[in-house]
This record gives sequence, structure tokens and C-alpha cells, in this order.
Amino acid sequence: MKTKTPDEAGPGTDDATLSTTDVFGVLANDRCRYLLHYLDHRVGGVSLGELAERVAVLEDDPTYDHYERVLTGLHHVQLPKLTETGLVVYDREAETVTGTGAIAQVRPYLELAMAGDIREA
Repeated sequence: MKTKTPDEAGPGTDDATLSTTDVFGVLANDRCRYLLHYLDHRVGGVSLGELAERVAVLEDDPTYDHYERVLTGLHHVQLPKLTETGLVVYDREAETVTGTGAIAQVRPYLELAMAGDIREA
């Protein structure tokens, strides 16, 4: 799985229709949901470190060790998956993540899932 850089993401990323399998595959992962929710409420890119810190807090373990594990997981697992589906653009060199317009396609399901996550917490 190759992570696309901003130049490789190409035009039309925002307009591509996601398959049902992609939508629910992404939303089945807690960290992907947390990431998409955070990016959906931000304008512009976010640093990888900021995302890892936010996810660690949402996972109720804001320790440095957990932050490092989240950072590694985001870099190697969640961000490549979200980039492949066209939901985010991950610039590895600048270590920034930007949500695309495709997040709008998953927003209704994301909001439902996040409401469940918040009630469980």
C-alpha cells in the first residue's frame, strides 16, 4: 500500500465515490474515526504529531509511550488506508495530514459512530 503525496493524490480525489466496503472498513477502525472526525472540523493540514496527541487523548491514555505507539500506527496503518481511499492526503516529508472533500461522503455515518463512541466513554 503506497501513501500518496499531495501531487500524487491528483485531481478528482474529492469527487471519487467511495464503495460501501471502503466506508465501513474505514469506520470500523477507532483511530480512523477519530482522525476523520478531527480533520472534518479543521481547515487545512494538521501535523502528524498533533493528530497522534489527539488520538492518544481520545483513547484515554495520553502518556508519552502511548503517543509514540499511536504515532507509529498512524504512519504505518491508518494514514495509508485513509490515503488509499482518498479521504486524506498525507505528506510524509512535511508530516502533515489534510482531509479531502471526500470526508463529506462518510460524514453522516461518522457522526453516528462518533456519537456512540462518546456515549461509551
